[in-house]
Amino acid sequence: MHLVTAILNVADETWTVAGQMAPYLLFGFLAAGLLSAFVSPKWLERHLGGPGFMPVFKSVMLGVPLPLCSCGVIAVTASLRQHGASRAAATGFLIATPQTGVDSIAATWGMLGPVLGIYRPVVALLSGLFGGLLVSLFGEPETPGTGKTDSGDACATGGSCGMEDKPGEGYWARARHVFHYGFVTLPRDIARPLVTGIIIAGMISALVPPDALAPYIGGGILAMLAMIAIGIPLYVCATASIPLAVGFIHMGASPGAALAFLIAGPATNAATIATVWKTMGRRTTVLYVFSVAVSALVAGLFYDAFVALVGHSGFAVATHHHHEGEMGGMNDAFTVLLLAVVVYSVMELRILGLLKNMRPAPEPIDLPHVTLSVKGMTCSHCAAAVRGALEKTAGAGNVEVDLAGGRAVILGSGLDGEALRKAVAGLGYDVSVLA
Repeated sequence: MHLVTAILNVADETWTVAGQMAPYLLFGFLAAGLLSAFVSPKWLERHLGGPGFMPVFKSVMLGVPLPLCSCGVIAVTASLRQHGASRAAATGFLIATPQTGVDSIAATWGMLGPVLGIYRPVVALLSGLFGGLLVSLFGEPETPGTGKTDSGDACATGGSCGMEDKPGEGYWARARHVFHYGFVTLPRDIARPLVTGIIIAGMISALVPPDALAPYIGGGILAMLAMIAIGIPLYVCATASIPLAVGFIHMGASPGAALAFLIAGPATNAATIATVWKTMGRRTTVLYVFSVAVSALVAGLFYDAFVALVGHSGFAVATHHHHEGEMGGMNDAFTVLLLAVVVYSVMELRILGLLKNMRPAPEPIDLPHVTLSVKGMTCSHCAAAVRGALEKTAGAGNVEVDLAGGRAVILGSGLDGEALRKAVAGLGYDVSVLA
C-alpha cells in the first residue's frame, strides 16, 4: 500500500506542476508561433553583420525572445557566422538565446513569480552582452571579410525575409504557420525534456521532504557553484529547466541557486561547447563558458541578496502549493489541453506516415542522389538549418532531411558529395557521405 500511495502522490504532484505551467506554456507557444512566422533567420543575418558592439547588442536583443534550445541555437549561430556575424555577435546570441524564449518567460512567470519572470530575461540579456564584449576584446581576431553580408541574399538586398506569400493565401499560410509551429513543431522539439522535468519535479515534491537538502544546497557561493557545475554540461532547454528549478528549491536550494541553474543549464551543454571550440576557436570557447559561469554566479548571489533585503513577501519562490485552489478547475482544463498538444505533436509524423502508407505506392524512380549521415540534429531548427545549407549548395535539387534517422537525401544532377558534406559540417554537425 505504501508503494501505491507513493505513486498516487507522485501523480498528483506531477499533475499540479503541469497545471501551473500549462496556461503559461500555451500562451508562450502561441507567441513563439507568431515570432517564427514574422522573424526570419535571414532577417537576423542581415542585422547582425558588421564590426563593433552594435551587432552584439542587436544579436542579444533579438535572441532573448526566440524559442531556441541550446542545441538548436548552434545551427542558427553557425549560419549567422557564415553570413557575416562576428564572433562577438555570435557568442552573445549563443549565450542569450537558449536561456529564455517567450514560452519559458511565460512559464517562469507562472511557476517562479513575476519578479523572477522579469529578472531571468534581463540576466539573459546582460550575460549575452557580457560574453559578446569579452569575445570582442579578447577573442580570436576576425578573418578578412567577416561582417559582410552575402549580397545575393534577398534579405541583404531589401527583398522579402519572411514567409513567401502566395496571392490570396498569404494571411492563411502565415496563420497556419503560426499554429503549426507554435502548437506542433515547438512542443515536439521540447516534449521529452519538458515531460521528464515535470515528472521529476512531481517526484521530488511527493517523495522528498521540504528543505531536506538545505544544509547542502542552500544559498551562498558553494551552492551557486554546485548548480553551475551541474548545469554547464547538461542538455536542458529553458522551459524544461523550470520544473527542475522548482524541485531544487523544494529540496532547500535558495532561489538564487536555482536561478544559477536556470542560467547555466540552458545556456550551455557539452555538445554546444564542443561545437563552439570547433567553429569559433579555443579562446572564444573559454570566454563563452567563463561568461556564462560568472553571469550565473553573480546573478544568483544578487537575487538572493535582493530577496533577503526586501523579504519573501510578494515573491513566489517555486513552491507550487501556493497556487493551489486559485484556478483548480481551469488549471485542469489547461493541463488536458497541454497534454493533447504534446501528444499530437509527438504523434503527428507517425499519423502522417500511416496516411501516406495507405496511398498507392508510386513507381520507384532511380534519380541521381547523395545521402548524408548527419549526427547531432536534435530539433526542427537543426533540420531546417541542414536543409537550408544543402539547398544553397550548387547543384542541390530536392532536399529531404530525416531528423529522427539523422540523414539527409539530396536529389539532383552533378551533385558533389564532398561539397554537400562540407556545407553541413560548417554548421557544426558530424557529417559523412553514405551514397
